[in-house]
Amino acid sequence: MDLLVGNLVTMAVTSFCTFLGCFMAMSFLLGVCRFLGFYVIVEERQCLVYVLFGKIRLVLSEPGLHFPIASLGWRALVVNPFGDVRTVDLRLDQEYLRSQPVNSEEGAPMGIGVWYEMMISDPVAYLFKNADPRGSLRTNVSNATVRNLSNLKLSSMLEDRHTMSKMVRDEVSDKSKEWGYSLGTVYVRKVHFRDTSMIQQIEEKVVNRLRQVTSAIRQDGTNQVNLITSTAERQAAVAFAKAAAMRPFIVGGALNTIAQDSEVAEIMFEILENQKMLEGKVNVTLIPPDLRGDGLTQYLTAGQAMQSGNGAAADPAPFASSPVENPDSGAAT
Repeated sequence: MDLLVGNLVTMAVTSFCTFLGCFMAMSFLLGVCRFLGFYVIVEERQCLVYVLFGKIRLVLSEPGLHFPIASLGWRALVVNPFGDVRTVDLRLDQEYLRSQPVNSEEGAPMGIGVWYEMMISDPVAYLFKNADPRGSLRTNVSNATVRNLSNLKLSSMLEDRHTMSKMVRDEVSDKSKEWGYSLGTVYVRKVHFRDTSMIQQIEEKVVNRLRQVTSAIRQDGTNQVNLITSTAERQAAVAFAKAAAMRPFIVGGALNTIAQDSEVAEIMFEILENQKMLEGKVNVTLIPPDLRGDGLTQYLTAGQAMQSGNGAAADPAPFASSPVENPDSGAAT
């Protein structure tokens, strides 16, 4: 049993060592083949340029597995030891230029931020026609921005960015192709003032203008409220005037209807007279029916006239004189 376990362990160790040795041998063999140029793998958006003895021997831009030895022959065996294989990145790249100095037509110092995209379209021109193609493209974009966007109207700089972007791109595109670059989208992202004092003056003008607009809005609101109030008051006055004018008409019509029956009219006016008498709080003298006569009535009338004229407190007659609440208890004179 122990012998069987030992054999199994020995076989497992032997298999593992064999696998590891084959793996290392295969990796070493593939590395030697790749070094000698038997094969190469080109990734997406990548280009390989083979240079040997100062000449370009092969350019591989299609992604996948390639065999340079089939195209270069014996040169593929010596291109790595004695030549150069340059890798060029063909992916889309972008850059942003901040605050390019320009002047508007009115003389205002402005700064323009330009964002642009680029990609390598010709790897050979990119490698050998310009020592710094990226820096040259940056310089050309900056010069094109300053040259084309200077002396524009300030309103155009602040509003029409699409036209400015197109102007910059149209000028730079042809020059960039000479260095292997293909310029993509160009967009003016930011337009700002570079003079601090001018910015402060503009802020003060904006603040003053906002205050004026706020005051105008507030005054207009006050005027509207006053107009609504005056209109309401005028309509209310017209309504009250109409009501006051209708009251005599309504009362007159009612009296006219009552006057058609003389008995009813006489009773109504008598009731109104008694009501006014009671509301006026006058003194009423009550005389018993058996004492009524012309002389007594004249005497009482003269006494009341003297009391009202001289202010005397004495009563000239032995009869009570006081305000009466119920006129039906006796006769009033």
